[in-house]
Amino acid sequence: MDPLLSPARIAASGMSAQSERLLIISENIANARSTGNTPGANPYARKTISFTSEVDRASGVNLIKVSSYGVDRSPFKVELNPGSPAADQNGYVKLPNVNPLIEMADMRQANRIYQANLQIYKQSRELVSMTLDLMRT
Repeated sequence: MDPLLSPARIAASGMSAQSERLLIISENIANARSTGNTPGANPYARKTISFTSEVDRASGVNLIKVSSYGVDRSPFKVELNPGSPAADQNGYVKLPNVNPLIEMADMRQANRIYQANLQIYKQSRELVSMTLDLMRT
C-alpha cells in the first residue's frame, strides 16, 4: 500500500474505534439511573469496551479494532427507597454501577482522540492531493 495512504487508514480505524467507544459511553450515561423491573432485581450494569492493535495484511499497518465488549463487575450502589417498585423486602433499591462523572471524562477523552485522528486523516488527504498536484505539473 502507498505510504501516503497508510496514515489515513490508521486514523480511520482510530475514528471507528472511538465512535464505538462513544456509543458505549452514551448508553451508560442514558442508563445511569435504570433500576430493575422487579423487587430486588439487578439494575443496568455498566458496559465496557476494549481495543486491540491488529496488522492489516493488505496494507501492512497496525489498525485499531474492538477486541471485546464487557460488563463492569463492580458492585451496584444501594439506596433506601421503599416506595420504588424495584425495592427489596427491606426497602433497598440496587442502582447501576455507572458514575456519570467518569463517563463524562471518558466521553471527553474519546472525543479528543477522535478529533486528533480526524486531523491526521485530513492532513494525509491533503498531502496526497499536494503530491498529485506536483506530479501533474
